[in-house]
Amino acid sequence: QVQLVESGGGLVQAGDSLTLSCAASGGTFGSYPMAWFRQAPGTEREFVASIIFSGYVTNYADFAKGRFAISRDNAKSTGYLRMNSLKPEDTAVYYCAVDETYNGANSAWYRYWGQGTQVTISS
Repeated sequence: QVQLVESGGGLVQAGDSLTLSCAASGGTFGSYPMAWFRQAPGTEREFVASIIFSGYVTNYADFAKGRFAISRDNAKSTGYLRMNSLKPEDTAVYYCAVDETYNGANSAWYRYWGQGTQVTISS
């Protein structure tokens, strides 16, 4: 029922910033937790950050703390991931995920996924 579309990926230089967007349709986005994951070639999908419906509770992977910021605008049914001080190791396909209640770091427990957006960081 819930459909997600990521956008905002691209090619940037190390040290630059980039903001990803996740547009949601269907369901009740404003009541659903949301998360971002990423997957580099040859690796498993990796948790980046999550946020509950109110926005008051957020969680970040260690590599994202202090550099990335997850946020949401429920009126626009859109989630965001602001990435600062980007490094070449941040290169990956970034995915948005939504579940009715889960907001943890286990990708297998999210029910709805977007198609992903490619982020490439050059050194």
